Amino acid sequence: MYPIIPHLQNTYSNNFFLIAGPCVVESHELVMETASVIKDICSKLTIPFIFKSSYRKANRSRIDSYTGMGNQKALEILAEVRQKLSVQTLTDIHSPDEAAFAADYVDVLQIPAFLCRQTEILQAAAATGKCVNIKKGQFLSADSTRFIVEKMRMAGNDNIMLTERGTTFGYHDLIVDFRSIPIMQKNKVPVVLDVTHSLQQPNTTSGVTGGMPGLIDVIASAGVAAGTDGVFIETHPDPSKALSDGANMLKLDKLEALLHKLIHIRKAILLPS
Repeated sequence: MYPIIPHLQNTYSNNFFLIAGPCVVESHELVMETASVIKDICSKLTIPFIFKSSYRKANRSRIDSYTGMGNQKALEILAEVRQKLSVQTLTDIHSPDEAAFAADYVDVLQIPAFLCRQTEILQAAAATGKCVNIKKGQFLSADSTRFIVEKMRMAGNDNIMLTERGTTFGYHDLIVDFRSIPIMQKNKVPVVLDVTHSLQQPNTTSGVTGGMPGLIDVIASAGVAAGTDGVFIETHPDPSKALSDGANMLKLDKLEALLHKLIHIRKAILLPS
């Protein structure tokens, strides 16, 4: 398998790894509770785990949408997750200037899908030396991700992950082309399937992103069957009260059962033919 980040290499064997957490840092209590629950589940199931939460939401449909509690405060909470729970952490960045700032608090920097071709932000993220997870834009083919990987490697960083998160289908829907997983793996980097964002329904007339969380099981199962290295699932104790992306997040108490199922699928595809 391809290396992910140094602290996970010893535990990442034949299982997929999980990137999971609430969409955005809403409060200290929510983040610590959710991270602790997911860590316990992953420890029991021997699934390498990276905790994800955005310290700031820079791409919201409406001007009155929640964007965060404050950059410094949110990043300090993510640093506390890493320190107190011994869990790897991931957060998004939205400009070159944010790369070095956020890198002091987390283990993995994530480039949002809409920014995946922005050379300067890729170079800034690469310069931190951190692992960088780059989401494939909804407008890109899987083949074209090789140019993104090339930019990162030319900037001196080979610690890269690529994430599939659906392709734009009309104005209000996303479709996952599961061929993207093996195609992007040709770049010799781990490939992640972002299950929950692939089920978003963007550009609704209300200005609030919709979603189809009832299909999380289907998309996750298909992704593991297609050989994805990692699974990305945003989860929340009560998605109906979430301050961002509640319409497509998985309820936290449903996570363990889903992961059990995905492990069985993973084992099945690894059986000798």
